[in-house]
Amino acid sequence: MIKPLHGITVVDLSRALAGPYCTALLADMGAKIIKVESINGGDTARQWPPFQDGHSLYFDSVNRNKVSVCLDFYSPEGREILGRMIADADVLVENFKPGTLDKMGLTAERLEELNPGLVVGSVNGFGNAGPLKDDAGLDQVIQGMSGLMSVTGAGPGSNYRVGVPIVDITSGMVCAFGIVAALLGRRNGEPVRRVSTSLLETALNLSAFQGQKALSLGEAPSPQGNNHPVIAPYGMFATATDPVNIAVGSDKQWRAFCGLLGIPLAVGDPRFLTAADRSANRDQLTELIESALSSKAAAEWVPMISQAGIPCGPIYDYTQALASEQVAALGLVQQRRRRDGSVLPLLRGPLSLDGDASEILSPPPLLGEHTARVLREMGFSEEDIERLEANGKVMNNEVMSNESTVGARR
Repeated sequence: MIKPLHGITVVDLSRALAGPYCTALLADMGAKIIKVESINGGDTARQWPPFQDGHSLYFDSVNRNKVSVCLDFYSPEGREILGRMIADADVLVENFKPGTLDKMGLTAERLEELNPGLVVGSVNGFGNAGPLKDDAGLDQVIQGMSGLMSVTGAGPGSNYRVGVPIVDITSGMVCAFGIVAALLGRRNGEPVRRVSTSLLETALNLSAFQGQKALSLGEAPSPQGNNHPVIAPYGMFATATDPVNIAVGSDKQWRAFCGLLGIPLAVGDPRFLTAADRSANRDQLTELIESALSSKAAAEWVPMISQAGIPCGPIYDYTQALASEQVAALGLVQQRRRRDGSVLPLLRGPLSLDGDASEILSPPPLLGEHTARVLREMGFSEEDIERLEANGKVMNNEVMSNESTVGARR
């Protein structure tokens, strides 16, 4: 695969999800990610379930293609090592509370002194201004405060969190985009030193037309269950067996859909003449459609409706989705071997370049697995490394294997 970020080095101080997701995307594109973790347990996600043979699958899901260096951030020796890494890097990524970098001695002035060309990518909870700027933000809290939970649920008065940490994930995506834009700007003579986003800003930008409705009309949208809030028929419908998702998005599709279901008179029914009519009379429409769908199994309806050019699909759980023929054809699941010999299936990144999909070159690293190797590359002697380890300033969990060479293989 083409590696457009080959030669870019990222010092990754982030933890949990938003920052690590950002750097996983950068790693997919060829950047060398040096994940610098605290000697006091490393990335907090390493302690979060689910576990497999002692490995956190939470951590594993977003830390592919990285090397791990473990050190004492607050010791003079640790600060020196970190400073030297930053001096040689192109990008620094962090998602601490505001002020944490300053406490580590990495003030804006110090970073400028260490590396005038450094791009700093940051994700925080509530942004860089306002009464909440110093507060910690977590995905579910932000889902609630951004309005996202207000439109997610079975119906009015029912509020659910999205079933995955969608705000963390999308904040990581936004930060990765900003970092790449800053790197491009540096090349084009438009340098940007700091890129930042927040969970709140990202979550509000997910609101799309729902947020625009609130802004323009002063109306708060409410949950619509599995129905699209403004388009019908567009949602989940029962069949003779399992429910399916169907999305009829135009009058042309509506006419074809009625013919396929054997309800041609619905086309001329005054309740369903226009998209607005169909949305206003959604309950009657759903009853009519599900009555027709009850004649066949989901497995029969899905290909029939899809082949008519109308988006339609089954509703899978994750085990079914990951085992599907389409996922296999895309090579989305790649098998890698952990350092203890166990096999770890991982989702590759979502991007393809010139037809070549993202690769997983190495599995998620053990805590401190690459400490010694990175220090050697920085010019530390074996005696220096042994002394630092003996004094508790670094943790070295080096495993000599072919799969421990992610940096060299780029």
